[in-house]
Amino acid sequence: MLIEDHIGLFAESPLRGPNDAMCGPRLPDQSHVYDPVWRALAASCAADLAIPLHSGVYAWCRGPQYETPAEIRLLERLGVDAVGMSTVPEAIAAVHGGMKVLAISCITNMAAGILDQPLDHDEVMQVGRQASAATIRLLSALLNRTGEERT
Repeated sequence: MLIEDHIGLFAESPLRGPNDAMCGPRLPDQSHVYDPVWRALAASCAADLAIPLHSGVYAWCRGPQYETPAEIRLLERLGVDAVGMSTVPEAIAAVHGGMKVLAISCITNMAAGILDQPLDHDEVMQVGRQASAATIRLLSALLNRTGEERT
């Protein structure tokens, strides 16, 4: 999933604590964390390669446990398309440092309460391994295309 925005209300910000102004402003703008130019380029590369790539809103939950069915129902009502325990703190820190961000998440499982079976971390890892070839193709195409645009 191509992350177009995120919700990170339920975990502590990576910027909490003293700010080093050399790293970025105390209160960085979060209006466009995920760069629209990079997102469009990634979507174009995925289309060229016939790799399904949906866009959506990602919710960052602290973990390390999976979310509960009640949490998933709440997040669905908030407009969330996918949930995970990573990506968002790194994106926030990158924006704080003035970087442009592209985030693509490999969706490996249905959230708690969606299916009538428990979540299995081994299955999550297996799906991630299965998706790795397409992910590598997509990222390689994206990097090649950005290199072409620079020349």
